[in-house]
Amino acid sequence: MKTVGIYTLGCKVNTYESEYVLNELKKNGYEIKDFNDVCDVYIINTCTVTNNSDSKSRKMIRQAIKKNPNACVVAMGCFIAANQNYQEDGLDIVLGNKDKSKIVSLLEEYFETKEQIRCDYKERLKDFEDMEITDFPGRTRAFVKIQDGCDNFCAYCIIPYVRGKCRSKSEEKVIEEVENLVKNGYKEIVLTGIHTGSYGVDLETNFADLLRKLGKIEGLHRLRISSIEITELTSEVLDCLREEKVLVDHLHIPIQAGSDEILKRMRRKYTLEEFKKKIEEIRSIQKDISISTDIIVGFPGETEELFEQSIKTCKEIGFSKLHVFPYSERKGTLSSKMDGKIEESVKKARARKLIEVSKELEIKYMEKFIGKEVEVLIEEEKEGFCYGHTGNYLHVRVKDKYPHNEIVKVTIKKVNYPYCEA
Repeated sequence: MKTVGIYTLGCKVNTYESEYVLNELKKNGYEIKDFNDVCDVYIINTCTVTNNSDSKSRKMIRQAIKKNPNACVVAMGCFIAANQNYQEDGLDIVLGNKDKSKIVSLLEEYFETKEQIRCDYKERLKDFEDMEITDFPGRTRAFVKIQDGCDNFCAYCIIPYVRGKCRSKSEEKVIEEVENLVKNGYKEIVLTGIHTGSYGVDLETNFADLLRKLGKIEGLHRLRISSIEITELTSEVLDCLREEKVLVDHLHIPIQAGSDEILKRMRRKYTLEEFKKKIEEIRSIQKDISISTDIIVGFPGETEELFEQSIKTCKEIGFSKLHVFPYSERKGTLSSKMDGKIEESVKKARARKLIEVSKELEIKYMEKFIGKEVEVLIEEEKEGFCYGHTGNYLHVRVKDKYPHNEIVKVTIKKVNYPYCEA
């Protein structure tokens, strides 16, 4: 029996795809081990969203080769798709974002021939690669990948080039996968994709229709959207937020910049006024909904004044959490050719400042729930406490003991950042 270890970088889509790969390998007789163990096969599912992602991807590939020179080392994913000529002595199977589902046959081919396999793709990916998962060992929430690709081509982003066109899993297969996961005991399902809210653009359906059908699945307690663009929050999707009780009271909506000048340079498809108006509409439906966001600091042309405007915007909107990213130049994107580049030290300083703002906003949001009863999905137990998340993504520490994977009602007593204590 051959052993395999996998290391995953990047987004929830990569997490889903890695889990699928592990499931397929287990079904075909491979023993899954920790990536740090000596294994017969190492798989690195790479990311290329920032320079740091590239560096980490290269580091983990080299680490695997060094760990066991006789192992079959597989590198796949976005870093490889962006660097199709990438070569490393000891790297045996190289594939981008297509044919991950063929990992078993690719390994069989390699072990038979002992010759390097490279899967290069010259054209933009157009077809959805079907994968289905029925179990996420060790997790209380399960991901379902419903969509891949992006057609937005924001000025800073390499992802449309490495993930291809927007394309969707069939409605029937999404529903079947969610039903099976619910039957297997998962109370919370997270819908994920590269551009999740664009689901259905290539089919005769749309995201709102899918949400309504999933809302009818018996036994599903929580349905979460991993991320959605403000432009995809149509009136139909907002109706779902109002009417579908399984939809959690949390949305992650990337804003990316807090000034119209930078949004325009980024080629984002909304103004601040449009963004704020949509947030007001959402809060008219669910007053205390948690709205988290992504924001990039140090984009070319971002003056100190524009950065301060971003801080002001984040506070005015009242996000519950900021995911802060220093701008990372990606070769081949529009922004890589822009003037007004910002020094790395300035970017890091701005990121630190915005992370502090995020903490302030998080605590302010958490304090709203002191004295209120909330429902917590119990995820782990350690040192006499149970830990879990509410639907609106409060991280709650509970003194009493409860069964794993149960949803329990507790009252928030105080905020002890990063936890709400119950």
